[in-house]
Amino acid sequence: MSKFVLSAFGDEIDMSLDVQMEELNSFNIKHIELRGVDGKNVSELSLDEARNIKRRLNDKGFKISALGSPAGKISIADAFEDHLNMFDNLLEIALILDTKYIRIFSFFIPKNEDPDKYFSEVLARLKKFTIRAEKKGIILLHENEKDIYGDIPERCLKILSSINSPNFKAIFDPANFIQCNVETYPYAFNMLKDYIQYMHIKDAFLESGHVVPVGSGDGKIFEILTQLKNSKFEGFLTLEPHLGAFEGLEKLEKDIAIKNIKKGGKYSFSVAFEALNKLLNNLKSNLN
Repeated sequence: MSKFVLSAFGDEIDMSLDVQMEELNSFNIKHIELRGVDGKNVSELSLDEARNIKRRLNDKGFKISALGSPAGKISIADAFEDHLNMFDNLLEIALILDTKYIRIFSFFIPKNEDPDKYFSEVLARLKKFTIRAEKKGIILLHENEKDIYGDIPERCLKILSSINSPNFKAIFDPANFIQCNVETYPYAFNMLKDYIQYMHIKDAFLESGHVVPVGSGDGKIFEILTQLKNSKFEGFLTLEPHLGAFEGLEKLEKDIAIKNIKKGGKYSFSVAFEALNKLLNNLKSNLN
């Protein structure tokens, strides 16, 4: 039997963990994909800070679905040693927070260059991540992100099949594929379905790339979730609205003019949640 478990990037509501938990609780969401918390990116946390966060989560009945880490979100031309040390710290944080998943990326490629020119270096770096994750029992989730090596399904598949590890799986982000002018369903989904272990829920218009509430864009999220449901998928759907500006957004998205975006927060999140809830109710009705 399939099971969707809702999670969210709480930092799109507020950077305060206490506010994140309070607001998410009002939506009956009890999991957080931890990215920004109390003024820091998750990769900047000390182990003592992670232990404190775990105590606070336990007190409120919350769990971490995944670390929304920035691992692999540097240029392939950048030095790697310090980044690898940061990743080692993330593995320890994941163990403290009792999550088996860490979100990663496959490195930004220099503009106007052939990404496959850099494949061997991308693979070598991702294998170093994977070997470390395997030793800790952590599963890495590669997210398809614009301008990294694995931004289109063909290159995602090349990475996933080359690493070929149970500790290296895929996050499927429909909006990110849309922003790369890729058909999400059936094309990208069918290519990657054997590797999908986690979903990021956001939608976008193909023509402009603008992120919009789920079901109102070209992401074909209803069709994707229908297929996952039929395939007995069990896993997280992390709501990532991106419908308004929030603290830390400028560090996450390279090409967004923050000053031109309205402030996000609870209202923008509620719009995104209601759109997803409507879609899930329609999905349930269609399958009954």
